[in-house]
Amino acid sequence: MRPQTLDHVALWVADRDPIADFVSAHCGMHVIERTDAFTLVGSDARRGKLTLFEAEGPRERGALKHVALRVSDLRAAIGELPENLALEQPREGEAYFDVHEGLRLGLVEGRPKVEYDLDHIALFSKDPTATARAYERLGFRYSPPGPSEQPRVEVGGAFVELHDGEPGDPERPLLNHLAVLVDSADEHITEAEELGIEIDNVVDAPNTYAVFVWGPERVRTEYVEHKPTFSLT
Repeated sequence: MRPQTLDHVALWVADRDPIADFVSAHCGMHVIERTDAFTLVGSDARRGKLTLFEAEGPRERGALKHVALRVSDLRAAIGELPENLALEQPREGEAYFDVHEGLRLGLVEGRPKVEYDLDHIALFSKDPTATARAYERLGFRYSPPGPSEQPRVEVGGAFVELHDGEPGDPERPLLNHLAVLVDSADEHITEAEELGIEIDNVVDAPNTYAVFVWGPERVRTEYVEHKPTFSLT
């Protein structure tokens, strides 16, 4: 398994427009694509994005603690947020806030390739260290803990952090899946079968071709290949 970058984080939400409107107005993103089923938002179509799938509510946070975006100037990024927004700043260079339907976003100061790229996704885990090791089997690379001091793995400069907590097994989870970009989805189908990794489904879409597998603690991971027709802006 050879993922290149953390391509997107997909969520199930009952009302996607308030989230899309918020990140468009305050987090440097724009609507890249909107269909009857989902809204894709990001600051760059070829970097880290959020996919908002429409689903019956209410949704439960389940395994998802937060999604953090990387910015070059945290102070300036905070200045773009609504004045009355409650911020939590547990460490220097970080700020977290609630958006809508249980979605918690963060801003992390760093050196992004594009502003508001994905920095990390934080997941609750019953055993963070063991879960981080299990992600290595899916092609994620071990990374020393960051400022949060939590176990984490890395893909293309972005991270999956594992925080001690109960992911549960909600009937209506907020997290749909996390997705990584690969050269060949077919190769990852073969490798998943050889490694005994459970495949959920394979999706052949107009711009992408992807295989979904069940990862640690039943969090789905998508290995997505961009087709030559991929031309989102």
